[in-house]
Amino acid sequence: MIVQKYKDMLSGKSVIRQLSEFATARGAEIGYENVFDYSLGNPSVPVPREFTEQMIHMLETKDSVALHGYSPSLGIPSVREAIAASLEKRFGLPYRKEHIFMTSGAAGALAHAVRLVTEPGDEVLTFAPFFPEYHPYVDLAGAVLKVVPPETETFQINFEAFEKMMGPRVMAVLINTPNNPSGVVYSAATLRKLSEVMTRKSVEYGHDIFLISDEPYREIVFKGVDAPCVSAFYENTIMCYSFSKSLSLPGERIGYLAVQPGCREAETLVNMCGQISRGIGHNCPPSIIQLAVAEVLDLTADLTVYETNKELLYRELISLGFTCVEPGGTFYIFPKALEEDAKVFCRKALQYDLVLVPGDTFGAPGFFRMAYCIDTVKVERSLGALHRFVETEYPGRV
Repeated sequence: MIVQKYKDMLSGKSVIRQLSEFATARGAEIGYENVFDYSLGNPSVPVPREFTEQMIHMLETKDSVALHGYSPSLGIPSVREAIAASLEKRFGLPYRKEHIFMTSGAAGALAHAVRLVTEPGDEVLTFAPFFPEYHPYVDLAGAVLKVVPPETETFQINFEAFEKMMGPRVMAVLINTPNNPSGVVYSAATLRKLSEVMTRKSVEYGHDIFLISDEPYREIVFKGVDAPCVSAFYENTIMCYSFSKSLSLPGERIGYLAVQPGCREAETLVNMCGQISRGIGHNCPPSIIQLAVAEVLDLTADLTVYETNKELLYRELISLGFTCVEPGGTFYIFPKALEEDAKVFCRKALQYDLVLVPGDTFGAPGFFRMAYCIDTVKVERSLGALHRFVETEYPGRV
């Protein structure tokens, strides 16, 4: 017999993917340049030239068996060493290769992290608004994801609700900063308080509570915004990183898991990742991509376009009467819809070829997400459609 739980998941297809497919189909009808598709967080800037040159150089000069063969289970040692050295230099924490595990992007890192620190039936807390794929990452590991309701004035952590939801079955807290979908960056004050609460509760419950930090947008931070290193605030932190956004490499599926050096049994946790991989298949990311990213660890793609796009959209949204927390990073913005039901709001927007994602899927009903990782010219053209949408559907706002 087939497994019913996966069959049941077919009816719960990602809203984001559904809207992206709609945009593609609509583009085939009227030209994709005329569809203002803010659905999918797919980086829109080229990879750094140095990465491409490194790939070409390796393909022309290196042994093909080494480039295309299996890597060791934990990743190529020289790559792990380079990542550890980069983290130590940037954040002042004594990372070594023994703290690093190479993964298939941040998704692979999160899949391992959850399995490292939870047994079936254990609880993982996360904070709305949150990336909806956290549910399969946690649920399919046998743990239970519980969502702390949002603090919508700033989208920092709702600590009152968080403390009420803490309990002895909570083994991990999962955070994402800079945040998808809000674009908000957790402040140092927020991270200090989070560490204090988790430390106190670990003592109260008599077991470690791990902080799983999902950080694929760590390098996309806007001018004047402080983005503290999460791992510096709490020893039992497992960092989950992806090069998808920083280097514009989402299709290469490359990232890493880094256990904070001060974490109890840090090296054991990394070695355990190799055993977890045997069961879930997230093992041995491509050797050539591991070697290439190790040569460009201190570089990023040209990420400035995202801040340009944010400025355009934020100004227009505010001028049209939207309530919106200004993003501090990422390529997302998360305004409040102009009516209570954001799903209805987003359906109306489709009539103007504006593809927006309702906030319900992120645990924040009444809001909607715009992924502005598109050409700036298209953002500028979309402002007219946004204006027409609001003027027609919500008269008196403009």
